Order: sequence, then C-alpha cells, then structure tokens
Amino acid sequence: MRSVDTVPVVVTGTLIFLIIGGAGVAVLALALLGTELLHVGGLDLDGPVSVEAVAGFAGAFGFGAAIVNELLGGRTGGAIAAAVAGGALAAFPVAWFAARLSRAARRMRTDPTPTRGDLVGALGLVVTPVPANGYGEVRVRVAGQPVKLNARADRPIPMGAQIFVVEALSETSVHVETY
Repeated sequence: MRSVDTVPVVVTGTLIFLIIGGAGVAVLALALLGTELLHVGGLDLDGPVSVEAVAGFAGAFGFGAAIVNELLGGRTGGAIAAAVAGGALAAFPVAWFAARLSRAARRMRTDPTPTRGDLVGALGLVVTPVPANGYGEVRVRVAGQPVKLNARADRPIPMGAQIFVVEALSETSVHVETY
C-alpha cells in the first residue's frame, strides 16, 4: 500500500481578494438583471447607495487588489496594504459608473404598452380562415410588432385575405372586415 501525501491548501491574500471580486460581480449581475436582491420579505433597503454601486465596488476592489497583490508578491503586511489601496483606487470609478448605469436603466423612457384600443384600424392578413359564425386567426402589426389574434367576421374570409380591424372584442380577439 502506498500512502498518499496531502498538500495543505494555503489561503493567500490573492485568493481572498478574488473571492471578494467574484462575489461582487455575482451580486452586480443579479442586481442589474433586476432580481431585487435585497427586497426579500418586503424589506425596503433602498438608501443613498444602490446595490449595484456596492456590488461594483466589491467586484473592482477584489480583482484590483488581487492584481496588485500578485504584482507585489503580497507576502508582507505592507504589500497587502498596497494591494488594498490599489483595489480601492480601482473600485471607486467602477462603483460610480455602476450607480450611473443602474440609475439610467431605471429612469429610461419607454413606449407605452399597447392596449386593445390600439388594435382598431390595424391592417393584416388572415392566417386561419374566418368562418361566418366562429373564430379564425389574423396577423396584424401593433406598435411595429406582429401579433396573431382570434378574429370574427360577418362573412367568411379565406386564408391570405387582407383585413382591417373594425372592433377589439378583447385583448386577444377582434372583429374584422376585408380590406
């Protein structure tokens, strides 16, 4: 039998800084994707500093400090203090940019959501024939996007016919006539 020697794992300053950086990037990704990380259980923890700014700071601090620590050798207290200073120097601009970016994303103006009133007058094509006393399907464009809707008509309309919407019966069904 052979004995297997185990190699002890030495946790270095660089590894600690990389873990801090990775955790910051993970929180930043979750925050920018809108998961409302700190709103668990109805807590409202919004304050003067956003989650995105703190996460950006932590990510840049960790990776910046790891880089400086490796460049300096990071074996003495002075080298680790210099790594912390280098990480902080990298972190402040990133935190500022993350805060600006998240604020811009939250305040971004968007088009209003289309309503069923926007369906009236839309032009389109019949994709499933519309019988006289039943529903077929039509495809129209609403706000530049193709939308497939259930359609009724007073007279049968064959597939491929051009139509316009006379009335929106609901958000997903319309009354149409040939164009």
